[in-house]
Amino acid sequence: MAVFPKIDKNSISGDKHYVAPKAFPIGPFTKYSKNPILRPDPNVEFESAYLYNATAIVIDELVFMLYRAQNPAKLSSVGLAFSSDGYNFTKYNKPIISATEPWEAGGGIEDPRIVRDPKTKLFIVTYTAYDLFRARLCVATSEDLFHWTKYRSFVPPWWNDIANDANGKQLIRNEWSKSGAVFTEKNKDGKYYMIWGDSSLYLAESEDLVQWKLTNDSYYGNIFATAVFNAENKLIEAGPAPIKLDNGKNEWILVYNAATIGGKDLAKDTYTISQMLIDYDHIRDGPLARLEKPILRPEQRNEVEGQVNKVVFCEGIVQFKGQWFLYYGQGDSELGVATAPVN
Repeated sequence: MAVFPKIDKNSISGDKHYVAPKAFPIGPFTKYSKNPILRPDPNVEFESAYLYNATAIVIDELVFMLYRAQNPAKLSSVGLAFSSDGYNFTKYNKPIISATEPWEAGGGIEDPRIVRDPKTKLFIVTYTAYDLFRARLCVATSEDLFHWTKYRSFVPPWWNDIANDANGKQLIRNEWSKSGAVFTEKNKDGKYYMIWGDSSLYLAESEDLVQWKLTNDSYYGNIFATAVFNAENKLIEAGPAPIKLDNGKNEWILVYNAATIGGKDLAKDTYTISQMLIDYDHIRDGPLARLEKPILRPEQRNEVEGQVNKVVFCEGIVQFKGQWFLYYGQGDSELGVATAPVN
């Protein structure tokens, strides 16, 4: 087994030459010609079936990736890998977050998204706990990426998510919650915010980035954004943590995922990746703008055909060595990357 770099509270976050984007959007992105960059390993049980949907963070001038892995029973857990160039990764041979709680039994730990608290230096991961009946948005914390403390879902039992099926028909999903993208700076009201959800985008708030609660006691009071364009009329889902612009305003970019019931230039059930612009000072007012066309769509063979067909899906983006690296799942089966220069 490869020796992994030691990480602790003294480890340094971010690329030392980081340059904040000055304008919306980031990109354009180009898919790496040698995708996929990671595949499941048939000799490692926890990832022997599928490997996809990864989050990433730069620590001590290395990219650390936390990826979703599935075994043949489709039990999900989170694996860890690191890279010195953003493309070629060395894996740890055991999961770092796996199913231990009743609300994770059967389905496991899905789709991590990572940030680091700039004050406490804790790594904070939002993830989906799936018990084969309900998806629940949960939080876990760590000082070293290997040892994690889990917290139960903050989304209350009364939450009834309103989703769309493949034909655009509405359906109710009791206690269903997923996909948390966390702002690591406090809002002017003194709170941290999270954008979450996979049918509409909702808001949650926190005093410490660990303990979260809904911003309102009603379903509609928590809505941040709903579908606008054809590409997102089935599903709109938060991606990685928002990225702050350097434009003299408190504006941020959210990379997000979407799916369609079909029409125009996209086939039914196609998943794509896009971006929206957010005024953090007025977070409760919804997005300022979003792109009319996705930045990535399924094109390569393993994106068009996979465990789930017609899927590109992003939970991780980092700036590293003068480029943006956007990591994305390909067909819910393998992992790719797309890059864009830092302007």
